[in-house]
Amino acid sequence: MSLLLGHIVDALGGSLEGGAARDAVISRIAPLEVAGPGDLSFLSNPRYQQQLAASRAACVIVAPAMREAALARGACIVADNPYVYFARATQLWRQHNAPAVQGGVHPSAVVDPSAHVDATATVGPLCVVERGAHIGAGTVLKSRVTVGEGCRIGARCILHSGVVIGADGFGFAPDRGQWVKIEQLGAVHIGDDVEIGANTCVDRGALLDTVIEDGVKLDNLIQVGHNVRIGKHSAMAGCVGIAGSATIGAHCTVGGGAIVLGHLELADNVHISAATVVTRSLTQPGQYTGMFPIDDNARWEKNAATLKQLHSLRERIKALEQALKAA
Repeated sequence: MSLLLGHIVDALGGSLEGGAARDAVISRIAPLEVAGPGDLSFLSNPRYQQQLAASRAACVIVAPAMREAALARGACIVADNPYVYFARATQLWRQHNAPAVQGGVHPSAVVDPSAHVDATATVGPLCVVERGAHIGAGTVLKSRVTVGEGCRIGARCILHSGVVIGADGFGFAPDRGQWVKIEQLGAVHIGDDVEIGANTCVDRGALLDTVIEDGVKLDNLIQVGHNVRIGKHSAMAGCVGIAGSATIGAHCTVGGGAIVLGHLELADNVHISAATVVTRSLTQPGQYTGMFPIDDNARWEKNAATLKQLHSLRERIKALEQALKAA
């Protein structure tokens, strides 16, 4: 498994500098700290400049601002965005060194006769595609993916192992101490170029569809509730939970373990930090954080107890301020 350095530059662009031979063989793409003489690496954050100087990589992808530092070490590819260049390099590597994905339906998969699976799509082992579902062109379902009744998956999507699209949303009406099920009559509509990580669940809508727009990227173990809408090119890290009927704008990011409560709206370009609980709609773009910092347990308990008194302390301060004004 290898690529010529010149082939990488011809395919992806950038400026090859530092005396590197175009016919140099690249045997792998590796992090700076472990890269060896046959490896291609990259530097996307100037904070790791010390690792750049010490790296034994055959060639390092760097930004123009890091060109001189890279040349002091050896060969480099200068690119406007080294991280994106690295991403493209991994795609090129996969295209040339990984087995081609075989299209078609695996013999162990179960596909309802009324479902539509595009001829260029791939349905992996033990998948289930239920009645009236639609799988678009070039989409890949890895092993054990379930696409529920009437759900639509767009083109060039990747659904990793264990993904469930179109399970019932969590809908029950209380009735004299019991729960009456609300049948989930909607479906799930997923756009093009969406990638969904392993064991993530996207629930079908109660009446209207749950919608995942084009280019959305969801990590592993995410729960997307019924009637949620996620806008184009938003991305969410592992263990995020989106409660029912929440609307997430375009180009948003949600950090791992964060929660968005139901029926809230997030504007475009909203970025939620990890482990944050979003309890109100966010109408302006920006970064939002709501975390209690980790501490040893004794100090944490004292701080938590103090937080419980903040409202009463606020009222006491307001009363003192009013008294001072009156004096």
